[in-house]
Amino acid sequence: MKKYYVLITLFILGLIVSAIQPHDYFTWILEVAPAIIGFLTLALTFRKFRFTDLVYILILIHCYILFIGGHYTYAEVPLFDWIKEAFHQSRNNYDKVGHFAQGFIPASITRELLIRKKVVRPGGWLAFLTVCVCVTISVLYEFLEWLVAELSGESAESFLGTQGYVWDTQSDMLYATIGAICFILFLSKIQDKQIQSN
Repeated sequence: MKKYYVLITLFILGLIVSAIQPHDYFTWILEVAPAIIGFLTLALTFRKFRFTDLVYILILIHCYILFIGGHYTYAEVPLFDWIKEAFHQSRNNYDKVGHFAQGFIPASITRELLIRKKVVRPGGWLAFLTVCVCVTISVLYEFLEWLVAELSGESAESFLGTQGYVWDTQSDMLYATIGAICFILFLSKIQDKQIQSN
């Protein structure tokens, strides 16, 4: 039980630090809302369904990606400004880390749910459906970004983070797809072992 308290403490600390003088609070709320909703969902379902340690750790990492993006905005994360200048890139690409994670981490959650709830047997269909769910999540998130932009006008620019890149939406979905595939290729065996030992 102690390990869960450590994860909860790290989550709360990250959220608090992220909330200290962010770029603007509107963007911060939009960016960290998925982390807060995810935390509440996991807390409410904890007694009925516990994920493997791998999934919980990956979720925490994803939360920190959201916290950093919410604090600075995705277009202005300092480390990625340095990378932009050092490698002569045209934009700050921290949002691509976020979208890769938007495929990678949901793949861990989706795959575990599909296996443990016996929705589909391990094999090709499991991998295919996992990627499909993650791509759908990415598409729905892009719809959400579009809706927020329509409803809030210019104040949503920091949330959208397109930085003038005309193919931003499509590349975001591509990075999420790549993230989901990478999880299946590199961590599915580790996840299988943890599921079997639970």
